[in-house]
Amino acid sequence: MSERDLAVGELTPLVVDDFLADRRSRCRTAAVSRRWVGAVLRALHGQGVVPETEPVVATGRELLLEEFRRWLRAERGLAAESVRCYSGQAGKFLADVPDPLGDSLAALDAAAVTAFIVAQARSADSVWSAKAQITATRALLRFLHVQGLIPVSLTAAVPGVAGWRLAALPRGLSREQVQALLAAHDTTTAVGLRDHALLVMLARLGMRGAEAAALRLEDVDWRGGQIVVRGKGARVERLPLQAEVGAALAAYVTDARPSCDCTSVFVTVRAPFQPLTATAVRAIMGRTCRRAGMPRVGAHRLRHSLATDLLRAGAPLAEVGQVLRHRSQLSTAAYAKVDYDTLQTLAQPWPGSAR
Repeated sequence: MSERDLAVGELTPLVVDDFLADRRSRCRTAAVSRRWVGAVLRALHGQGVVPETEPVVATGRELLLEEFRRWLRAERGLAAESVRCYSGQAGKFLADVPDPLGDSLAALDAAAVTAFIVAQARSADSVWSAKAQITATRALLRFLHVQGLIPVSLTAAVPGVAGWRLAALPRGLSREQVQALLAAHDTTTAVGLRDHALLVMLARLGMRGAEAAALRLEDVDWRGGQIVVRGKGARVERLPLQAEVGAALAAYVTDARPSCDCTSVFVTVRAPFQPLTATAVRAIMGRTCRRAGMPRVGAHRLRHSLATDLLRAGAPLAEVGQVLRHRSQLSTAAYAKVDYDTLQTLAQPWPGSAR
């Protein structure tokens, strides 16, 4: 607008479309651009500076992905974080389909699906990343078939990836590393207080990043000393509000959290105030690792660290599963591999050795 010498009243949907088109021609962050442009427009409209604008025209792939997200929520009943993950992986598949999209989908065959999965598996960061792509692609193909966009169901054409349950060790952090992370925040600032409260909750309660991001103000029972957690599979559970967690939360809510209409506990520090997302939680963890002088690790490592510490303190696996809120004992069984002291009592002498 500055380059075109436009006044605020001249901010029209056409101007927004032109700007986004220019962004698409110069970078690959068109989706990010739409999100923050939308935030600016909502803020300006809320202040009465500009009239409410029409939504930015989306491409065919974006409209199809939005339909896919609605189908996942309504027909599959997936949580918001699962919908986000499925949508991101499905976007990779649709980006690989040439234009015109409708004709290419109608002509889609098993060979094209298999070739896409093989290419993605070769470039994946881990087995679990490849598995996530496979799961999302199968869901997308079911959706496309239900919608009549592909003539036959192609889910059987999606190959599997070799990966065995319980094959890997849980990768926790040492107590010293966890303490270094929690001490890395500048608690004299609003951002530091928020990030510290968030990571204390992850480290001491074993919450997932998406669960912490979804926490609402009414979920914290200060008098009863409990927190309501909205976990996987739409499960609602209660966790004890430990003293350290309560102190960190109270400091953030009373001294740093902005006064706004948002009901989420953790919100952005700049207007327009929005709830933090699971992606934002991962970014906060990455920044904290950098301040602590550690290699970047995921927020889920704090959950693994809590389970490992409980086992080493003598807690049985059943109690660890309760703390982590596992639905299956198989999920907790993986942590038995890191309980070295107990495993030593089961080890048999090597044949022919002195022991």
